[in-house]
Amino acid sequence: MYRLLRKYSQKAKTGCASGMLKNIFGIQHGLQYCCLTTVLCALCATGTIEAAPQLPPPGKLHQSQEQEDSVHVSLVTFYPGSEPHNIWGHSEIRVQQGPIDLYFNYGVFDFQAPAFMWRFMLGKTDYICQPVPRAYATLGMEERRMVEQELNLPQDRAIAMRDFLWNNAQPENREYRYKFLSDNCSTRPRDIIELAAGDGLQYPAFSPSSILKGSNRGNRTIVTYRDILAHYCRNYAWEKFGIDLVLGWDVDTALDQRATMFIPMLLMDAVADATITTDSVTMPFVKATTVPIDKSTDGNVRPPTPWYLSPMAFALLVLALTLLVSGRDWKRRDVSRWFDAILYTAGGLAGCILFFLIFFSTHEATSPNINIAWLHPLLLLLAVLPWFKKGRTAARWLHALNALVVLLLMLAWPWQPQVGNLAFFPLMTALVVRSTTNVFLLSHPTRGPTARR
Repeated sequence: MYRLLRKYSQKAKTGCASGMLKNIFGIQHGLQYCCLTTVLCALCATGTIEAAPQLPPPGKLHQSQEQEDSVHVSLVTFYPGSEPHNIWGHSEIRVQQGPIDLYFNYGVFDFQAPAFMWRFMLGKTDYICQPVPRAYATLGMEERRMVEQELNLPQDRAIAMRDFLWNNAQPENREYRYKFLSDNCSTRPRDIIELAAGDGLQYPAFSPSSILKGSNRGNRTIVTYRDILAHYCRNYAWEKFGIDLVLGWDVDTALDQRATMFIPMLLMDAVADATITTDSVTMPFVKATTVPIDKSTDGNVRPPTPWYLSPMAFALLVLALTLLVSGRDWKRRDVSRWFDAILYTAGGLAGCILFFLIFFSTHEATSPNINIAWLHPLLLLLAVLPWFKKGRTAARWLHALNALVVLLLMLAWPWQPQVGNLAFFPLMTALVVRSTTNVFLLSHPTRGPTARR
């Protein structure tokens, strides 16, 4: 047991790969909606705090050595909140022993660290394990359901888990490389609980349909990261759009039960029905369940995004404007360069973000991403070249290539491995329409600013 814990501690020191979308948004004032433009979207916090409370001296944790049988360990789950950065919930581990009552939080980061934003964009998301005194445990969580599950661990294993958590929270050990799907504030407690419980821990039978209960995807025979993220984003249309944009096809592979526990509520459900076998005796893994904050089981979520403010409404508006402008261009036999400048600049900037996430960032699941085929940096050339006489021939060929690639992508979409957002398709159609219009009208403009003199 101790050998396993030491091994895990060594992995923690080196920042073993692995993450979660919810804490990525735990930065105040300005990153809450960056899911539309960067992986800081999904890459998607409940319980994240920037300034950690003062820790009690290490010796206090061991003052009650003569009361070793009083060590109690609980899994604490906070349900989703009402903001984009906490819609995936949060997990902590509570350790009680005599006067000591600490909540170990793996969702803490130092926003004041040097080059924090740049390192975060690169995927160098260094989070820490922070013991939080009970007085701070529910700070800011008052409107969110809170569930505590006391674990049925033998005292020697509870003590080993307590000692590991305290050792892992020391300054030299507490930092780890956060990964929003595989190494986050939910998967860390899961791993530590499994190490403490040993081989005797047995989860209930895995049912993908139960993972998405209450969802229109509830009859699925398999479940993916994207399915789960979409389920918890069902009231947050723009956040879902951002996730679908920046996360590639790695999030569309089938998951096993353990992988689904990157969501705190799914970890809680698995632990609730798990069993543990000790000395040939099998018993429920949860000794007692309490609900200190009794709120909705759906979490403190916002109402659904109105249809007229949704990504689909925006995409259809872009397509409608594109058709109107293109129809006008055909009538006057000349292209509206101002409209193309706006459309392709927006697409090109989005493509630059995707290009950065795919080829430079170490954030997980952002590469490979099929969306780079229709949103890419070369679109910026299509915004600029038509304004120069010598650039119009090159622009015409680039438009022809762009229209062909995007059209083929739309036709082949059902057979490629990545699931897309429905709002992508009106936007892709708009790009095809404008590129096709430019191919024909840049060839022989008869009048207007782009006409040959």
